[in-house]
Amino acid sequence: MKWKGREQSRNVEDRRRGGTTGKVAAGGGIIAVIFFIFQFLSSGGDTTQLIEQAPQIIEMFNSQSVENNLDKELTAAEEKQLEFVSVILNDTEDVWHQIFKENGMSYQEPKFVLFRGSVQSSCGGASTASGPFYCPADQKIYMDLDFFDQLQKQFNTTVGEFAIAYVIAHEVGHHVQTLLGTSSKVRQLQQKSSERNANKLSVALELQADFYAGVWANRVQKMKNILEEGDIQDALNAAHTVGDDNIQRTVQGQVVPDSFTHGSSDQRMYWFSKGFKTGDIKQGDTFSELNL
Repeated sequence: MKWKGREQSRNVEDRRRGGTTGKVAAGGGIIAVIFFIFQFLSSGGDTTQLIEQAPQIIEMFNSQSVENNLDKELTAAEEKQLEFVSVILNDTEDVWHQIFKENGMSYQEPKFVLFRGSVQSSCGGASTASGPFYCPADQKIYMDLDFFDQLQKQFNTTVGEFAIAYVIAHEVGHHVQTLLGTSSKVRQLQQKSSERNANKLSVALELQADFYAGVWANRVQKMKNILEEGDIQDALNAAHTVGDDNIQRTVQGQVVPDSFTHGSSDQRMYWFSKGFKTGDIKQGDTFSELNL
């Protein structure tokens, strides 16, 4: 993708020079924690025991990636990462300002926090293993780019630049859901639902964020012509990698659809593709077929 030398967002907060510690947040990707839970349940453990062990689980993952980064200088590669993230975030701002204006609304830009090792947010603490996440309480996106190195190693896959751009756009999609009131409505419904139906609602929310990421890709291409050969496939490969079925199959050797919270690989690729093909946010009703 073509990004070098383009306009950058002023909404990026780089915390990689200062270390923080804290408990792992109960949101975001949390792939490492998901791995543990899958392994625990597949070995015969019950949920009561899992709840009792939760503090130890959190502390275990906390201790794996916390690092003291006080006054640590950024490398040239890390400075390049900062530029890349700032350009992509600016692209999302331009696209969503346009879309909101078309629909008679005003877009409020989120903040983007780059961190290394661990971070504190208004939704709690998180580590690299938590994966990128959006916190609605402070309307900030949190990301440690080292997460993508872990993803490549754990799933033996390649994560290119546009795959990271897709993930950023996905998290911005959650911000859009917050602004539109979708997220709060889903949380209210989840509180009244069974675990199975609450998971379905979570899947629909995540797939809509994938759809919004596709809408962004469509619009930014029309506005700035940034895409190069292989970029969309790069995003689709990333969507496939983080599908619930792919994660479950890799970790526990079996797939349990009722436990999905983000959607299958096919679902995630489908909704990103639909967003990219249509560029129309009104085509992203991922909730209509829930059958609760």
